[in-house]
Amino acid sequence: MMETASFEQLSQTDLVVGKVYEGGLGGALAGEPISKVLPGVGNQGGIRMSGRAGARKFVVLYTTLMDRDWPDELDSETGKLAYFGDNKIPGRELHETGPGGNLLFKEVYADLHAPENRIHNIPPFFLFSRIATAASRRSAKFHGICVPGHPGFSEMDDLVAVWKTKDGTRFQNYRAIFSILNIDLVSRDWIADICAGNRMSGNAPHAWRNWVESGKYAPLRRPDRPSVGSSNPVPTP
Repeated sequence: MMETASFEQLSQTDLVVGKVYEGGLGGALAGEPISKVLPGVGNQGGIRMSGRAGARKFVVLYTTLMDRDWPDELDSETGKLAYFGDNKIPGRELHETGPGGNLLFKEVYADLHAPENRIHNIPPFFLFSRIATAASRRSAKFHGICVPGHPGFSEMDDLVAVWKTKDGTRFQNYRAIFSILNIDLVSRDWIADICAGNRMSGNAPHAWRNWVESGKYAPLRRPDRPSVGSSNPVPTP
């Protein structure tokens, strides 16, 4: 049986890997749960950012795990996440998306691989997937804290612009590789610290601090079955 947090608890609860955070009754946009758990992000879209450009506090990656055109993939055996960017329709340049998710990816991976150490500029990424429950079709499951890159991928292949043709038009989108860190629980205290601009506080999880300070990955490995899907926003019927 899945562990859940009710919609009324969201502003006070910790984040636990594998736990489901219930949306509000009726499925209205106001009942979207992620923006209640993590104040400062929007309630729509796949890539949701908190804080201004150049000083992001944190980022949410949201996936439905059901998009055949852009199949995000979670590999629980290696702690690897393959996640597609936000240029999913033809007619725009790779980095000219309204939400700015692809531009964020470009900047984050540049910081990751810079000759001088710029990892400290990279915010934590919170990964959620869509899961419909009896309470709400907007409920979300938390999968963990992600960081760009993975031990099995080099600078040449952890962020790749891939081509796709749709409606007779060829265009590009990013496929980004992340590591899900070995963090089972994100405390409410660390969430408050991050929102205040102090993500390296004493409440920060060890695997996060170690990655920022050393660049060493400690991926989370779960016995859960790997899933393939999408980062599209959930449509409202």
